Amino acid sequence: MALLIETGLTDWINDGDIARDIRHLYPDADVRTPDTLGDPADITMLAVVGLQDTHPQRLPNLQLVQKLGAGVETIISNPNLPTHVRIARLKPDAPAQGIAEWFVAYVLRHQRHMTFHEAAQRRAEWVPKAPIYSPDTVVGVLGLGHIGARSARMLNAVGFQVIGWSRSAKQIEGVTCLHGEAALPDLLGRCDHVCAILPSTPQTVGLFNAEMLAAMKPGSQLLNAGRGDLIDETALITALDRGTPGHAVLDVTSTEPLPSKSPLWRHPGVTITPHVSGWHLGEALADVAENFRRLTAGEPLLHEVDKSRGY
Repeated sequence: MALLIETGLTDWINDGDIARDIRHLYPDADVRTPDTLGDPADITMLAVVGLQDTHPQRLPNLQLVQKLGAGVETIISNPNLPTHVRIARLKPDAPAQGIAEWFVAYVLRHQRHMTFHEAAQRRAEWVPKAPIYSPDTVVGVLGLGHIGARSARMLNAVGFQVIGWSRSAKQIEGVTCLHGEAALPDLLGRCDHVCAILPSTPQTVGLFNAEMLAAMKPGSQLLNAGRGDLIDETALITALDRGTPGHAVLDVTSTEPLPSKSPLWRHPGVTITPHVSGWHLGEALADVAENFRRLTAGEPLLHEVDKSRGY
């Protein structure tokens, strides 16, 4: 039994570094990369950022796909993946902390009028403008899983009024928690900022369509660090032109990298970051090593995905 690390990435942590760290955590593990693949029939576990269509064909004895991150929708929907192959995701603290910080940073950027003051500096103008009072500000957090709950608590600690929303009922100290699709439009109308960290499921794809965007509070800010397919981007452009919402901060888009011709790049109401909110894996590789040990030993996996639910 062997574990193959194959991210296909050059602008993030590389396969060799991941393999080295996992060998350090689990010295007895047979960990391989594309450069040291050997016999593909040896591979029982595959750790990837995205599953290639050819992976199941190349790896006839594959038992587990370990996503190096949270979003697993493209793995679940891959028609070439045999039904018996299991899927696991990660729930590490480091990217959860990073995404929560990303939300706080861009909410505070708006609260403190940083764009306004930067423009004034370029004009050499001293123009005081009162910051928005945090206790009067309502921030919604859509998705109250591992990352969303951490984000909600951090925003609450800053001093904002935080309303959380999820598919099923949740409880978070200091956060007003709502659930169910019927509660969403009213929540959107109350929030000055809406922070989305939802998974990609049949229920969330295109959830922010023209109707849902129109339910947002005029001048509010929509921040998305979850999945790019949450938002109908054509409808978003129209909504921004109307001022509902007033601004969007997108760390994820429907197509990544975002094509250079996309109007999102040039719209004055849009801020783009290139999927960097949850950059660091931190201690997550320990879970990858542990899942390989558990798979080998026939034990229950960490963070196994329920394919029927999509997460």
